[in-house]
Order: sequence, then structure tokens, then C-alpha cells
Amino acid sequence: MTGPISVEEAQARLLALAAPLEPKTLPLVAALGHFLAEPLVARRTQPAAPLSAMDGYAIRFADMPGPWRVGETIAAGSAPAKALQPGEAARIFTGAMLPDGSDTVIIQENVARDGDRIALARSGPARIGQHVRRAGGDFSKGEPLTTAGSEVSAGVIALAAMAGYSALAVGDQPRVAVLTTGDELVPPGAALDAGQIPDSNSVMLAALLARWPALAGDRVHVADDRDATISALAAAADAHDVIVTVGGASVGDHDHVHAALTSLGAPAAFWKVAVRPGKPLLAARLGKAVVLGLPGNPASAFVTAQLFLQPVLRHLAGASEPLPMVLHAPLAADLGPGGDRRDFLRAVLADGQLTPCLSQDSGLVTALARANALVIRAAGAGAMPAGTIVPYLAI
Repeated sequence: MTGPISVEEAQARLLALAAPLEPKTLPLVAALGHFLAEPLVARRTQPAAPLSAMDGYAIRFADMPGPWRVGETIAAGSAPAKALQPGEAARIFTGAMLPDGSDTVIIQENVARDGDRIALARSGPARIGQHVRRAGGDFSKGEPLTTAGSEVSAGVIALAAMAGYSALAVGDQPRVAVLTTGDELVPPGAALDAGQIPDSNSVMLAALLARWPALAGDRVHVADDRDATISALAAAADAHDVIVTVGGASVGDHDHVHAALTSLGAPAAFWKVAVRPGKPLLAARLGKAVVLGLPGNPASAFVTAQLFLQPVLRHLAGASEPLPMVLHAPLAADLGPGGDRRDFLRAVLADGQLTPCLSQDSGLVTALARANALVIRAAGAGAMPAGTIVPYLAI
């Protein structure tokens, strides 16, 4: 295996390990957070007919400035009984269909009514079609509304319902196993012996997976043992689409993930990425499962999960754009020069400005609780004064 590869090369190799999962059809609300497996095409026209946008009176603009004789009353959900004749008006309410022959609505505040007669009390509509929602003003039958791979949001669900859908074909969500490694780890809240620490990575990743397109599978702690690591990986591969290992991916005497994968006939697609934090990172294909080996330090695991785990989950779930969106904002304070790897600095975005956290030690978790952004600093970058526009990822 050669030296560390770039973030972009590692992301490309990772996504190439598996194709998106087979789609399924879900009711509208259940499809929330999935990705469309096919374009959303309107099955009906909306509005299907011209509708009133206000409470008032439907008229023919050519009859301005009136007066008018009021005929029928039309409420939302009912169809007009007859066409509007010259000199006539129809009492109409918001969302109701305009009668044939009408083309404009006078709002009720601008009208004085006396029996079945109305006249302008203030200035009337300034143009034909005022206060009217035209037929097809939102979309027309057969019109493409969203593309395949788009995320199903609450707004997309509303659009799909209005377009005539009760269910959507969406990408399935990958089932994910999390394997944390290390003899020093104990469950959060458990009593600690000398040299032990709480297993913060397992719960952190579980929290991330709850917000990402994934189904939580097994969560297992594996001792620093080659055979135990092999057994845990083999068992997880049978029932999961993605296996995330945490720790054990480096080159120490107690790091067994890489060797275990090799023993299982799953050579690494890459091992080591030129990124900080998170250089000891690997990916492989074990059976049908994509294996992503994250570093054990909490900040490293968190950052590399943003850069690699979330994209592979979105890819498998059918997202057309699985990689994180790069945004830009100015620095709130001076930033020192970078090193020989690309940095993803934990930072706080507030009032439109980015402040990198003072400590970027990958073993510290305080910054993770404060950070809502990752400032991207290129390898070999020079010092940057406050106000410099820099790229970042929202987290």
C-alpha cells in the first residue's frame, strides 16, 4: 500500500465499493429522509382551475368600474353553478373556483354592498387577473418537479401529495453495525479501573446515525484480539450494509482491523488518508458490506465520520449528491499556518463568522460539543488574518 491518499481520492474509492441499495415504495410520511429513486412527475395540474386568492367578488375585468349585480356565492370545495354574465359578480371565498367568464377578484374591503348590488368603495383591481391563482400556476400534469436522488423533505412530501401521490419510490437506508475496539473502553457511566476510559465513540456514532440516512444495527465492543476482531467482522457482514470500526486501524501492536480484513479476504481499498485529524483510516468490501475503519480518537472519529461515513450512507441510500456541501464564511480571528495534511478544524460559526476552537487535539471532546462547523485548511496553507473567506463544512 502506498502513502496517504487525498480526501477526494479516498471518497471516490469508498463510494465505488458498492452500488446504491434497491429502492422500495413507502407511504409519504414514511419516506421522510429517504432519497427519491425516480423523478417526481406531476400526476395532476395545480391549481386544476383558476382559484380566488382572497375573499371578495369575482368579476370580469372588462366590466370595471362597475357596479355589478351579485349572483351566486361560491365557497372553497364547491363548483360554480353557472358562468358569469356581463355586469354580474359572484361572491367568492379564498380557495374557491372562479366561475367561467370571470377573470379578476375584487377584495371585499374595497366594495360597498347594497342588497344584491355592489360598487367600488375604494380603488379596484389594477389589472386583469388580480387576486386570482391561475390554473397550472404551481405545476401542470406531466411536469417534472424534482429529480431522482433528491432528499425527501417535508416540503417534498407536501409537493408529492399535491401532485397526486400517496407513496413514493425511494432508496432503501443502509443497515449499519458499529464495532468499537480497545481493551481500555468501558460503557458510558460504568466504573473505571486505572487506564480505562468511557466508550464515547459508540454513542457518538449512534447519535450521528440517528440523524443520517441509516438504520442502526449491531453495536459491539471488540477486545484487542485478532481472532475476536475477525469473528466480529464476519458476523456483522452477514446482516449489515456498512460496518464501521472505530480504533484498531493504525499500525500498533494492538491494532488488528487491517490484518483481520486481510485474513477475511477483504483487502483495503485505501489505508491512510492525508487528512488531519484522521490519518489512520481504511475502507474495504467484506461480502456485501462496506467496511469503514475510523480512528479511535474521538475528534478523529467524528471528523472522518462527517467526511466518509455520511457520504457512503447517502450514496447507498440513493442520494444524487452524497458528498458534504462546502460553504464559505470569513474568519473571526487570525488562523496560523497549516501542516503537511489538509486540516478540518473544529470551529464555531456565529454571526456569520468562523472561530476555530483553540485546541485541535484529536483526543479532546470539549471542542466537539461546541463546534458546529469544520474549517477546511489546505495542506501547506500560510497564516490567514481575520476576515479571510475560508471554506467550511456545517456539522
